[in-house]
Amino acid sequence: MGAEALLEVKNLVKHFPITRGIIFSKQVGAVRAVDNISFTVNKGETLGLVGESGCGKSTTGRVILRLLEATSGEVRFEGRNILDLSPREMRELRKDMQIIFQDPYASLNPRMTVGDIIAEPLKIHGLAKGKERQKRVNELLEVVGLASYHARRYPHEFSGGQRQRIGIARALAVKPKLIICDEPVSALDVSIQAQVINLLQDLQKEFGLTYLFIAHDLSVVKHISDRVAVMYLGKIVELAEKNELFDNPKHPYTKALLSAIPVPDPTFKRERIILQGDVPSPINPPSGCRFHTRCPVAKDICKVKEPEYREVGPNHWAACHLN
Repeated sequence: MGAEALLEVKNLVKHFPITRGIIFSKQVGAVRAVDNISFTVNKGETLGLVGESGCGKSTTGRVILRLLEATSGEVRFEGRNILDLSPREMRELRKDMQIIFQDPYASLNPRMTVGDIIAEPLKIHGLAKGKERQKRVNELLEVVGLASYHARRYPHEFSGGQRQRIGIARALAVKPKLIICDEPVSALDVSIQAQVINLLQDLQKEFGLTYLFIAHDLSVVKHISDRVAVMYLGKIVELAEKNELFDNPKHPYTKALLSAIPVPDPTFKRERIILQGDVPSPINPPSGCRFHTRCPVAKDICKVKEPEYREVGPNHWAACHLN
C-alpha cells in the first residue's frame, strides 16, 4: 500500500490455561482466544476488527497493549517488539498507546471527579502540573464537546454518551499515536453512537490519530474504517480495504455478516444468509477450517485441512479453500 506501518502484529497467540486441582493443579486444556493472527495498522488509518461476540476481538486489543500477556508472537510498535520490553520501558511507551473501553459506566472511577480522572494520566507521566494541568483538562473537555465546569462533577452525573466522551478525553490526555477503540459505541443509544463516531473521526483528523476499531456492528465499521479485518473463533478469516470487502466479500462468514446489516429501504430485497448452530467452543475448535461446522458451502476438504490465509486480490486477504 506504500503506507508506513505504525503497528505490526505477527503470529499473535493468546491461550488462557484451564487447570484442574487445588493444591497440585495441572493444566488440562486451554481457551484459544487468539490463535496465530497477523495484521498491520498504518499511520493515520482506522483498521476495523469485526466478528461475533467471543471471537477474540477484545482480547486481541488487550494483548496488543499488554493489559494481557501474549502466549507467543510479536507486537511491533514503530518497529519495536513491545512484548520484549521491561515494565519500565512499557510504562514509558503507554503514552503512545491508549484505549477507549466498551463500558462507559465501568471504565470510570466513581469516587473521582471528572477532572481528576482526566488529569490522572498527566500526573502519572509527569506531563503537566498545577494550573497547567488544570488548563489541559479544561481543553480536553472542550475538545470532546463538554464544558470546563464538568470537571468538578462525578461520573454518575453524566449520561452514557457523556461518559464515553470523558473516556475519550482521558485517552487523548497523553497525546497518543494509537488508540484502541474497544466497541466504544456498542453500549450507547443509536443517536448517540453517530455523535461519538463523528467525534472520533474529527479527532483523528485534528491530531493525526491511528485507530484499531473493534466492533461487531458492520454498519458502524463501514462508516469509520479504512480497512476491515473479519475475525472468527480466534482467527482472521478476511482482510481488505473497506469498499472492497463490502462490495466483494470472499469468505462465507463475511458474506453472512454483511447479509445481516439492516437496509433502510422496505422495498429492497436481499438474500439473508442464516448461519446454523452456535459458535464452537474455543477450548476445542473444529479441525480444518474453523467455520466449516456452520458454513453453507463447506466441502470435505474444509473439515480436514486448515485453509491458507493468502492474498486473493490486490490488498485482499482471505482464508478459504473455495477462493
